[in-house]
Amino acid sequence: MSSRENTGMALGLLGVVIFSLTLPFTRIVVQELHPLLNGLGRALFAAVPAAMLLLWRREQWPTWKQVKGLSLVIAGVILGFPVLSAWAMQTLPASHGALVNGLQPLCVALYAAWLSHERPSKAFWACAALGSALVLGYALISGAGSIQAGDLLMLGAIAVGGLGYAEGGRLAKEMGGWQVICWALVLSTPLLIGPVLYLALQHQGEISTRTWWAFGYVSLFSQFIGFFAWYAGLAMGGIARVSQIQLLQIFFTIAFSALFFGEHVEPITWLFAAGVILTVILGRKTAIKPARIATA
Repeated sequence: MSSRENTGMALGLLGVVIFSLTLPFTRIVVQELHPLLNGLGRALFAAVPAAMLLLWRREQWPTWKQVKGLSLVIAGVILGFPVLSAWAMQTLPASHGALVNGLQPLCVALYAAWLSHERPSKAFWACAALGSALVLGYALISGAGSIQAGDLLMLGAIAVGGLGYAEGGRLAKEMGGWQVICWALVLSTPLLIGPVLYLALQHQGEISTRTWWAFGYVSLFSQFIGFFAWYAGLAMGGIARVSQIQLLQIFFTIAFSALFFGEHVEPITWLFAAGVILTVILGRKTAIKPARIATA
């Protein structure tokens, strides 16, 4: 792999580490706030520094073609995934949601083949399928494999979130990673202000300091800073290839849950983590044909 691809993998890993705390902190927030207020409010909150950064850098407005692509990003990572995953966290433990979320890398790779016309080899698909199978196998063995309403919400979040990831990675190749998430947040603001204000006025009761800290994390890190690294990594290392790093997110989530929330981690967890790491390493060595450049 080239140094650019290695840098992309490193940035993707950084993004995954940041995202790995999203579900635990979301579960804290929805204990006191409505899932819609969390899902939409965090994007509206993140839109403030996004707009300030765009103004400071004097960035040009995206083209109409780019705006159409950004609409998919908005649907996936600003509206779809935050809202659906927040609803799921009302009934599912964060670790359970993380297990279901293990299907997202395969979903992103499929979207990359569709939207960005990347052509992964059969060996890549084999590694991706094996990594997903290991994550699902871990879910079944750990007792979290039963289907619940929250699981269906997480599957919906994965479907739309994967689309936002793949399209954002494609746009990042021409716009830049941080520009994609900033413009997506700013352009989504008119859709967010009304519902967020309504839900905020409907809220009753005090909001604890713990909830404010958790909401601050999912707003500034999960919805904003994490995408700087993630979209840049997808653009530099290839969407399909870098997306497979997200297979490790489940294990980061479990490790952080043990570190910060005192959850017990069984030794078998790390055995499966080692297997997933191996599939990611093998996937790095497989061939992926880049998108063809159209000629006049």
